[in-house]
Amino acid sequence: MSDARFRALSQLIEAQVGIKMPAGKRFMLEGRLLKRVRALGLASVSAYVDALFDGHQFEDELIHLIDVVTTNKTDFFREPAHFDFLRQTAVPELMKLRGSERVCSFKIWSAAASMGMEAYTIAIVLDEMVRSGLRIDYRILGTDISNPVLRIASKGIYDIEVLTQVPDQLAKRYFLRSRDPARAECRVVPELRRHVNFQRMNLMDSTYPVDRDVDIIFCRNVLIYFDKPTQRKVVSRLCSHLRPGGFLMVGHSESMVHSLVPDLKQVRPTIFTV
Repeated sequence: MSDARFRALSQLIEAQVGIKMPAGKRFMLEGRLLKRVRALGLASVSAYVDALFDGHQFEDELIHLIDVVTTNKTDFFREPAHFDFLRQTAVPELMKLRGSERVCSFKIWSAAASMGMEAYTIAIVLDEMVRSGLRIDYRILGTDISNPVLRIASKGIYDIEVLTQVPDQLAKRYFLRSRDPARAECRVVPELRRHVNFQRMNLMDSTYPVDRDVDIIFCRNVLIYFDKPTQRKVVSRLCSHLRPGGFLMVGHSESMVHSLVPDLKQVRPTIFTV
């Protein structure tokens, strides 16, 4: 791939998904593009980039390009302090704001849902609260830019190894294991899956097709890939979907977001309210 093509590709990726691709990431990018090179039967990364810009299927291929360059690292109960806060603080405080409602209905948005593990962890925490006698109902929306990971999330089927991060009692209650010993897989139980929906969405879009009375937004470990102007725009758009008193939770490397949006109040190092 020529220097000019690399610059053009980098600019395209930043414009589409906000991820910067400096020269130091060129080798990594070329390595990830090999998947599409093989899928299309092309001779090289250079041939792929030429076909991308000069061919007639730019829009069709763009979604595959986005899939290979985005990172999809995720686990159940990742950064557990957020789920402790959800249970111990966020839900009780939001219930107080609702006052006399017999059953409090919560809307929670996992804004970089990847394979769905974050959204299902939220559902597990809330379902445990329901089991303890709390009168709440909940709907969880998971959004991501990658179609392949959203397909995994919607099915809720994972390798059995993911359960190492889930307490044994919760693993037994919320996951079904394959009856076929050769398939080391588990699946989120349908009673939990019915509370969670997934849809494709790009955080770089100027508007989001999401309700504007969301109680809690999780947007973790994605802002770090954006420059500051993009972070400011994304956080501002996210906060416009929170109801008064709602919470925004970000990743442990993203606690600077309160400096980007004036009305955002920090209540924990990585937790904010509006």
